[in-house]
Amino acid sequence: MNGTIKAVHHELNNVDYTLAEKFGQDISQKVISYHKSFPMYEKTPLVHLSNLANELGIKEIYVKDESKRFGLNAFKALGGSYCLGKYIADKLGMDISELDFGKITSPEIKEKLGEITFVTATDGNHGRGIAWTAQILGQKSVVYMPKGSAKERLENIHKCGAIAEITEYNYDDTVRFAYECAKKYGWVLVQDTAWQGYKTIPNWIMQGYTTMAQEVVEQLQETRPTHIFLQAGVGAMAGAIAGFFADLYKKDKPIITIIEPNKADCFYKTVEINDGKLHSVGGALDTIMAGLACGEPCSLAWEQLSQYAENFVSMPDYVAAKGMRVLANPVGDDEKIISGESGASTTGFVAEIMQNDSLDNLRKMLKIDNNSVVLCFSTEGDTDKENYRKIVWDGLYPSF
Repeated sequence: MNGTIKAVHHELNNVDYTLAEKFGQDISQKVISYHKSFPMYEKTPLVHLSNLANELGIKEIYVKDESKRFGLNAFKALGGSYCLGKYIADKLGMDISELDFGKITSPEIKEKLGEITFVTATDGNHGRGIAWTAQILGQKSVVYMPKGSAKERLENIHKCGAIAEITEYNYDDTVRFAYECAKKYGWVLVQDTAWQGYKTIPNWIMQGYTTMAQEVVEQLQETRPTHIFLQAGVGAMAGAIAGFFADLYKKDKPIITIIEPNKADCFYKTVEINDGKLHSVGGALDTIMAGLACGEPCSLAWEQLSQYAENFVSMPDYVAAKGMRVLANPVGDDEKIISGESGASTTGFVAEIMQNDSLDNLRKMLKIDNNSVVLCFSTEGDTDKENYRKIVWDGLYPSF
């Protein structure tokens, strides 16, 4: 097996909970109200895997199944749809609460807006979400994908009406290419990573992701997780969800652990080096976790994770592959979950640390035991069906 699991503890000192407010209840209620106005909106399942929890020696494990989101097989459209809504509202001088689905798609609004082209770089799921939203809002989109992207993901983006192509660059260079195209052609760049002078749109995208967390709270009712595991690419989703739960629970916040592939572990390296700077990872970023193959961390995400995440993990591909198989082959009468390489990464990690005796010190560091109530987010389904079958059916993947 290629690589070992590495983890570093991040001590939280002088925590400022006001930073979490931008993803807290006041914002998330507005976000979910916007999403609920979409006729295709349905709350995605929160699957209670009680038999798996018993098998792993923990109290409970819940997995949010985002393969059911808007018929797009991934969570990303939450960020894209809210971001485009906020952009349009801002352009019209309106608040997003004044623009539900019916109004934002009306001929009157379209006439006021004219034609807008949104451009983005993506491994697949984010671009599909942007293309889908632009299409239903009557606008245009252009999507660029990094070298090695699955053709199925490209085809799904084409089906949403976008102009899309796979580039010769890695993910981070594809972002730079999309940025240059936006400047050159007057397009609107919609990216979930931030840099100096580009923070408003990434912040809107991150806020869009809080609908998942708002739904989870409604579904859990009185149950409070003790541990939340979040996967990070650029970190936008992880930062938003960490901020949401920090705002909700404050000092009683669950322990938050961030998971990354060892080929693209920029947050892990940032915490490990601990010199007050963000650290990037270069090269091919070659991992089966395509949605997490991002080498440059989002500064807005780090603002949240540096305050509210206790642990950062760098792990090899076989752990994500294990998660895919665990969720696809449920214990007892647990519900089956079809989860892709990035989506299953957190469940795979929980399963591995609880079943591998050599990771006893890691379990102690994470404070996970038979009293733990674990929450994971399966952020995607089988968005690359060919690779999904190779991993789940045949037990094959590049790192084995």
